[in-house]
Formats: sequence, structure tokens, C-alpha cells
Amino acid sequence: MACDISTARALPCKDSVGGLKNVYIANYGISVTPGADDSIPSTEFSGETFYQYELKGNSSLTQNIQTSRENGTTAFEQVLELTLPKLSAADNQAIKLLAFGRPHIVVEDYNGNFIYVGREHGADVTGGTIVTGAAMGDLSGYTLTFSGMERTPANSITGGDFTTQATVITA
Repeated sequence: MACDISTARALPCKDSVGGLKNVYIANYGISVTPGADDSIPSTEFSGETFYQYELKGNSSLTQNIQTSRENGTTAFEQVLELTLPKLSAADNQAIKLLAFGRPHIVVEDYNGNFIYVGREHGADVTGGTIVTGAAMGDLSGYTLTFSGMERTPANSITGGDFTTQATVITA
């Protein structure tokens, strides 16, 4: 049977950390081809334009496996939650465009991993807030939830630093 497991997994070392460092957002329409292991070589992004959003705390990527035994289906929901501090008119415009579109997103974590969210169908903004906060120490900024539904988990990008292959626009 093609879906039989064929590998084992040992308990890994305790050398990884949580948290997201950056996200790189591109307009929908990029077509890249994963390899046999479902990873995508970084060279596949050569010439593609991504916009970098720097992050600091309170952002995460969660992938939920959704299986229906009755229907014989499995899908992977990719949920990216971002916290972006400080309000501005320019950011309001960018947030509006993100909500109207369905971008592709590359997530960079603090372990040096690059993960491609929304490869086939893009990621939709499914919730969020534009908030001023109530107390002086509260968030004045944005929270965004992006959701993607794909046939496979979000793809790892391999073969070097993604940012040296893609065209990355920074602030």
C-alpha cells in the first residue's frame, strides 16, 4: 500500500527553539515544484518577489491535520498568526490589500527553517484586529490570522538561504 509508513523517528536533541523571525509575503500566482520528499529547493524561488515583515514575539505557525475517515480525505490547515506592533496609515493600506488577496507566505523561524505556506491555494486573512490598546503597555498595532488549506503540510525550503534566491523587498 502506498501510504504505509517506512521510517522511524528517534527522540531528537533539545537544541531547537520556538518563535518566528520573519515572514516573506508574495502575491498569489507563484508556481514551484516540490521534490520527492515534498521539500522545495530554494532555487525554485529565483526571481520571485517577496515583501519582508520583521517579527518580534507573539507570532506562530500551527498546522492542523483534518481527516475524514468517512470521506477518505485528509487536508492540512495552515494557520499563521502574526502580531505587528505600531499603527500607521501605510500599514492600514497594506493590511487591507493582504485581506483582499490570498498571498503565498514563507515563514522563517529562529531555527533557520524556511516554511512555505499556501503553496497551491494561497493563504487568506481569516481574522485579526487593528487595535490601539487600553493601557500604556498594551499592543497598539495589528494581529492577523492567515489560513491556508492544502493537500500536504507546508513545504520546507531546502538548499540554502531562501532570501538569496528570491527578490526580497525590505523596509
